[in-house]
Amino acid sequence: MHAIATAALAAFLLAAGAAHFAFPAYFRSLVPPWLGRAGAIVAVSGAAEIAVGALLLAPPTRAAGGWAAAALITAYLPTHLDALRRARPDRPRWLDRPFAGYVRLVANLGYIAWAAAVALTAA
Repeated sequence: MHAIATAALAAFLLAAGAAHFAFPAYFRSLVPPWLGRAGAIVAVSGAAEIAVGALLLAPPTRAAGGWAAAALITAYLPTHLDALRRARPDRPRWLDRPFAGYVRLVANLGYIAWAAAVALTAA
């Protein structure tokens, strides 16, 4: 099970990182306006996800990759909290509604736990 969870997390991060470059407009729309420089943030976070996904694939760097994944995903919490703060039930886009904000936040917490579990079991 550990190998499956690790491989799945690596695949998830590699795919998400690649998606930052394939669909940058979507990811720029997720960056809170107060952060500024959305394009740079999307590029750096996409590259970081790819690098962390690669760390998870090699056994010697797997634990470090798990902790790096947990830290990287934790860094996204302000984005999800900001989206929840700005959410309104009458917004046309589902991601801009309160329920979606809660789903994003809970999913993000689940990803952090997943990454920490991989790190803890890799050692």
